[in-house]
This record gives sequence, C-alpha cells and structure tokens, in this order.
Amino acid sequence: MEPIQENLSSEIASAGLPVMPAPLRTRQMLPPKGSCWYCEKPLDSVKRFCGRDCADSFDEEAEYTR
Repeated sequence: MEPIQENLSSEIASAGLPVMPAPLRTRQMLPPKGSCWYCEKPLDSVKRFCGRDCADSFDEEAEYTR
C-alpha cells in the first residue's frame, strides 16, 4: 500500500496537473556557518542547528516574525 501523499501525487500527475514540490523551510535555505543559527553553539561546517529543539525554536520564531 502506498503512502497517501505518493498516492495523491500520482493521481494529480495522471490527471495532467503539475505536481509542485513542497516549499523549503526557512531553516533549510540557511547556509551552514559553523555555529547553531539559534543558540550559537559551535558546530562543524555542515550542520545548521545543534539539535531538533533549536531547529524547532528557530522555525517557531521565524513564524512569529513574518
């Protein structure tokens, strides 16, 4: 059994409608900077956040500052 999202996407595509990819979250567009974007804890040059709590807090704060 296919997941609902894949099933809907295939039905939309077969109907001739364009399938739009999910928009990127703000945090996914941030470049890695060597520290957490939320708490400034030092990180490697690949990570953007030190953990899920900081990433979720960043998303929540970004939602309120739109």
